[in-house]
Amino acid sequence: MSETKPKSGICFLVGAGPGDPDLLTIKGLRCLKRAEAVVYDCLVNPELLGLAAANAERIAVGRRAGRHSHSHSQSMSQEENNALLVRLVGEGKVVVRLKGGDPFLFGRGGEEAAALAAAGCAFEVVPGVSSALGGPAYAGIPVTHRAHNSQLTIFTGHEDASRATSRLDYAVLAATPGTQVMLMGGGRVGDHARALIAAGMSPETPLALIQQATTPRQKTRVGTLANADALSTDLEEPVLAVMGSVVSLRKELAWFEKGPLFGRRIAVTRTRTQASDLLARLRMLGADAYAMPTIRIEPPTDRRAFYELVADAHAYDWIVFTSPNGVDAFFRTFFELYKDAREIGGVRIATVGPATTARVRAYHLAVDVQPETYVGEAIIDALQKEASLEHLKILLPRAEGAREALAVGLVRLGAIVDEAIAYRTVPETGDVAGGIRRFREEGADIVTFTSSSAAKNFAALKLPPPPSLLTASIGPVTSATLRDLGLPVSIEAQPHDLEGLVNAIRKHFD
Repeated sequence: MSETKPKSGICFLVGAGPGDPDLLTIKGLRCLKRAEAVVYDCLVNPELLGLAAANAERIAVGRRAGRHSHSHSQSMSQEENNALLVRLVGEGKVVVRLKGGDPFLFGRGGEEAAALAAAGCAFEVVPGVSSALGGPAYAGIPVTHRAHNSQLTIFTGHEDASRATSRLDYAVLAATPGTQVMLMGGGRVGDHARALIAAGMSPETPLALIQQATTPRQKTRVGTLANADALSTDLEEPVLAVMGSVVSLRKELAWFEKGPLFGRRIAVTRTRTQASDLLARLRMLGADAYAMPTIRIEPPTDRRAFYELVADAHAYDWIVFTSPNGVDAFFRTFFELYKDAREIGGVRIATVGPATTARVRAYHLAVDVQPETYVGEAIIDALQKEASLEHLKILLPRAEGAREALAVGLVRLGAIVDEAIAYRTVPETGDVAGGIRRFREEGADIVTFTSSSAAKNFAALKLPPPPSLLTASIGPVTSATLRDLGLPVSIEAQPHDLEGLVNAIRKHFD
C-alpha cells in the first residue's frame, strides 16, 4: 500500500495596500481565498480578513494588532513571526502573510522571505500598493511631475531623529532634489524637520502630512518644514509626510476628501457575500462604510422538497422571484439537476425589482415582467396585465419565514401557487471583519437595512445605539419592520433598490 504524499505548504507574502480595501491586488485576493492561515498585522484593514474562507485560521501579530480569533500572541518579535510562518508552511498549509502597504518596502517582508528560504519553505511575493505612492495620490499630490521634479526619495521616519547612531543621513537627504516621502514618522515629524533644516534643507520646503491615507479618516495638512510641529498636532497614526514643490498641486488635484459622503460612517447590515456592492457604492462617494452583517444565508431545512419543485420547474406557467438570494438558490439547484438551461421549458419569469432581474439575467435568461414599484404585491398587478391568473401554475421560490402576502394574493385570484422554500436567513454569529466590534466602539452615522430579516437580527444583537441613530431602509416592507422593532426610519429609498438607497442617503446629507 502506497503512502499518502504529504501536502506541500506555501507562504504568500501579500501587500494589503495602504488602507482602502479596494486597493488589494487581484492576485492578493486570489491568495486570500486559497488561504488556510492568514497572519496579519496592525496596518491591515480588518475587512480584508473576511475575504478568506470562514474556516481559515486568522493570526494577528504586531504591537497594535488588536483582537483576533485565536490565542496566538499579539506582540511577537520579528524572529517569532518568522518562526510562525515556517511552522505553518511546514504543516503543509497555504499561508498568507498579509502586510500593510507593500511587503518589501519597510515591511520586513525581506526578512520573512529570507527565513522561509533558509528553512526550505516555498514562498511567493505579491507586491502591494505602498502608502508612499497611494497616500499622496489620494491627497491629490503626484509624487513626480514633469514641471516639478524627476526624482523620488522614500525613507522611514521610524527612528529617533536625535540619536547620533541614526542610519538616516540628513545631509544627503537635504541635498537630494525632487520629492521626498517619509513613512512612519508621524510622532516625530518635528524632530525630523529640524534635522533636515539643520542639514541644509530650506525651512520653506512645502510639506504635506497625511493621516490614515486612502481611508475615510484621511486628513491632510499642508504647510512648510518650518511649521511641522503645528501641522502634526492631533494627527492619528499612521501619518506620512510629503516634501517638495509637488505639494502645491494639491490645491487643484485634491479629489478624495471632496466626496459628498466623505467621512460619514455608515454600517451596512447585508450578508457578508452581498455587502460588497453597497459598500463600493457608498465608498465611491467618500463614505467610511463598513460591513456589519447581521444575517447569513443557509440552505432550506427541507432540501428534498425544494429539489423536487425545482426539478418540475418546466411544468409551471410562471416562476416569480422576490429576491436575488432566491434566484441564486434556485439556479444552483437547477444546474445540479440539469446541464442545459433549455430544460426550464417555456415557463415565464417575473421578478420584484432590478436587483433580482439582474441576477436572473446573470444566468442568461430573460425576465418577462418586473413591476414599476419594487414590492412583492406589485407583481400581482403586473401579472394581471399579462393575462388572467385563473388556473395558472406559479412557482414561488422564497425564504423560509417570508411574508405570505404575495402567495395569498395570487391564490385569491385563482392561481395555483407552490411555495418553494429556497433558503433560510439565520443570525450571523461571526465577526470576522470586526464590523460588530467597530459598531460597539465607534457607532455609525447611519445603519442601512435592505431586508426585514437584517433589521430583526440587528435588533436581536442588542447593540448600544448611538445617541442619534439614523437608519436607511430600502423600502416600505423593511421600514414597517423597523418601526415594529421600535427603531426609527430616517431615510427610505425611492426607488426601492440599492441605487435608490445610496441616492437617498446622499440627498439626506446634501
